Amino acid sequence: MSTQEGTRGKPGNQHDTATCEHISRVLSRIADKWTILVVRTLGNGPLRFNALRRAVGEISQKMLSSTLRDLEENGFVSRTVTPTVPPQVEYELTRLGRKFLVPVHGLAGWVATNAKHIDAARAAYARRNGRPRNGLSPVLPKATTSLVARRKRLVEWEEQQSLPDD
Repeated sequence: MSTQEGTRGKPGNQHDTATCEHISRVLSRIADKWTILVVRTLGNGPLRFNALRRAVGEISQKMLSSTLRDLEENGFVSRTVTPTVPPQVEYELTRLGRKFLVPVHGLAGWVATNAKHIDAARAAYARRNGRPRNGLSPVLPKATTSLVARRKRLVEWEEQQSLPDD
């Protein structure tokens, strides 16, 4: 017997392995950062591509296009083209996509509830190991990140202004 026998299915129960593989494949398609953000954003109603891109924030055109194609392929999003010049394309959640909002909102709520604990664990890890894992810093809200960046640019500008003229 293997020391990891608890990880194997019981004899005659190959259905579980196939089910787990299927679940893994589906999760790999729908559980990434951009998919969650796009679905959450479209939960407020249909949007055109550029409006969706602005609402999601910091997503490249290529990544948004790819994410929308994957969501459409998997039945979460419908794409409607209005034959105008230029054509207008609108994206909205399908019935399946709206059902997916329930776990998305649940996950978002869990993150909001536990963000302080996650940040504390990451900070403790960084203190123990001298740096954050993979160079990642603790998660900061987007507004905080932009404030930090603005403050950094201001300090750099002030330093440039205080340099003596040659």
